[in-house]
Amino acid sequence: MSRFRLFATLILALGLIWIALSADAEHRSTSGQIPAPRPGFLAPDFALRTPQGEEIRLRDLRGRVVVLNFWASWCPPCRAEMPTLQRIAGEYGPQGVTILGVNSTVQDTPGDVAAFLERYSITFPIVLDLEGEATRRYEIRSLPTTFFIGADGVIRSVTVGGPISEVSLRAQIEASR
Repeated sequence: MSRFRLFATLILALGLIWIALSADAEHRSTSGQIPAPRPGFLAPDFALRTPQGEEIRLRDLRGRVVVLNFWASWCPPCRAEMPTLQRIAGEYGPQGVTILGVNSTVQDTPGDVAAFLERYSITFPIVLDLEGEATRRYEIRSLPTTFFIGADGVIRSVTVGGPISEVSLRAQIEASR
């Protein structure tokens, strides 16, 4: 056997050994899917705080369908769809669906958020994206933007813009189950 073939065989064998040793056979890192803010991909995780200081991690909501709504208090379509989201949260919450509002606080203020939540009597969980972490991870370019995430953590659909109609909201929740 020539030196070249011996060298190539050795490199190939080392490569195969490396692949075998570094493989994540149990798919622990991403459940076998890469996180990305698109349908068919695992929803990117984040940890944000509510106005009351409670931390909510998206991954802790696995096992439930999640409607992840990015909004701001100054946004007219966001204001228009908030009563519908509140109604749906009350109805679908006991059925394993969580409505989670992510306020784009980098474009808003905590004071305006508090006034907004009181004015619209919002009781579903709202988190503040003070540094824009979730906004960047989800590549938000327009408000409102709503992600429908299955109980397995995979994004089923995305609605950009609004206000989202109650019929569309219900249909996308059902499709995400």
